[in-house]
Parts: sequence; C-alpha cells; structure tokens
Amino acid sequence: MKLGILSGSTKIYSTRRLMEAARDQKHNVKVIRPAHCAMLITKNKPQLFYRGKRLETFDAILPRIGVKQTLFGLAVVRQFEMMGTYCVNSSYAIARSRDKLRSLQILCRRNVGLPPTAFIKKPEYIEQVIEKLGGSPVIIKLLQGTQGKGVILADTKTAAASVIEAFHGIDEQILIQQFVAQSEGSDIRAIVVGGKVIASMKRQAVKGEFRANLHRGGTAENIRLDKQYKNTAIRAAKILGLHVAGVDMLMTDEGPVVLEVNSSPGLEGIENTTDVDVAGAIIHYIHRQVTRPTKSRVIA
Repeated sequence: MKLGILSGSTKIYSTRRLMEAARDQKHNVKVIRPAHCAMLITKNKPQLFYRGKRLETFDAILPRIGVKQTLFGLAVVRQFEMMGTYCVNSSYAIARSRDKLRSLQILCRRNVGLPPTAFIKKPEYIEQVIEKLGGSPVIIKLLQGTQGKGVILADTKTAAASVIEAFHGIDEQILIQQFVAQSEGSDIRAIVVGGKVIASMKRQAVKGEFRANLHRGGTAENIRLDKQYKNTAIRAAKILGLHVAGVDMLMTDEGPVVLEVNSSPGLEGIENTTDVDVAGAIIHYIHRQVTRPTKSRVIA
C-alpha cells in the first residue's frame, strides 16, 4: 500500500509513529506537508503538485491537519478525493468536526449527551443565556482551539460578561457551556478506529486547573469503558462521519456527555498511558479499507 500522510512535520510524535507503523507493516509511506501543495483545477482533470512537481498517486491518504491549516488542508484533501484517492477521514467529516458549533448541533439532533451550550451574537443577551444554562460558573470556548487553548472558566456572571464582550470586541466567535461540576476536573478520551474503541484513558487536571488536557499538566490513567461510554464514543464518531477520531467525554450521573470529537487526535498521550499501539491499529484499518472492494469500502 502507498500511503500519504498529510502533516505539517515529520517531527510530530503522531506523524512519526504513523510512519513507523506503516513501515513496520511493509507499506510505502510519504509525509506531505499541505503548505507545499499546489492544486490545479481543470475540467475532468484535477491535479496536485508538491514542491513544484506533480504528486505521485497514492492508495490512501491519512489527513493529520493542524487547526491553523484547516482551510488549505481541507482543500488538499478534497483535491485527493476528486482524484479518486481514498481518504481515511473525508474532507466533509473533518470540516464538520472542526466546526465546534456545527458538530454539537449535529450530535444534538441525534440525541447524543452534550453539555448545555449557547451561542449568541449580541452581548446584551449574556446574562439571560447564563441563567438558562443554570447560572455561573460557565465555560467559555473559542470556536477554534485545541489542547485546552481558548477555554476559560468564568466563576461569576460579571466575569463571564467581561470575557464574552472582550472576545466579541475582537470578532472572535465563542460558545458558552454549562460547567459540569460532577466531572471534578477529569474527562475521558476514547480513540475510535473503524467503528471500535481501541484505547481509552481518564485524564485528571492538576489542582487549581479545570482543563484535563495533558498539555496543561494533567495526568492520565488507562481506563476500561463500560458499554454506554463505548457506544457513545462510537456513535459520535459515526454521526460526524469520522473513521479515525478522538472523542472527549465527561462522566455525569446521567451518563456520558460529549465535549468534542477530534478528527486528528494526538497519539502520544494515549499510547504512553495505555500501551496500545494506536498508530498500528490505524494503519491496519487503512490497509483493510484499501484492499476491500470499492463498493464495500466504508466512505463517509
């Protein structure tokens, strides 16, 4: 199998591990940096160029697009799709997952557990919205953000109003979410590959921090999910059309609550915590898809 990995750098842990796993399984792999791609769009003949040369053909493309690369990266994925190349996560599915508001709307319609969330344009409705969310504290999130960046806990209505007005003042779009105190600074990350949870961990925030991200100093432990949490992670990924995904959930008395579904989940934390070869499982899944008849191939 000839596999192309769309990634900004070979030095990133996840990219490096995926390369190693592909080579261990005797596949030909190449990392393609989206920023060095050029697209030629002509009638019935879409073409891709990389560093000035026409790009070779691939059996499959694995998108690992950074948030800052989303717009151009998605265009590259679409170009591969137009050329008939199998893309593990489709451009459509990635776009839906990257839009936090849209992804929550889609999951809400399918009755997936979610934290009560508000989205407003006018600052004068802030207090009313916070009351409808159950009062302060509330979580304020930028629509674009990863690894806990752009996520703020506002303890009071006044603090929330000040933060929201500041973001609106610089034309940043935000979500306002109910603070789920039951989680006690912890969350669950489940990795879904091909409709199965292959690894999961519980992350715990450091004292004084509400974000459990490992990049924020949080700790993690291997955890075995029960059927309800497994099914929620699998459903969330499937609803958004993602065949490889990281699903973040909170534990509540009412069951799992989905925070976010990530189309390019980092592998370092989950592999080191669980000792599961997540990269190997992803490559194995891609190979199975590529070697299946086209009609039976899973395409979002």
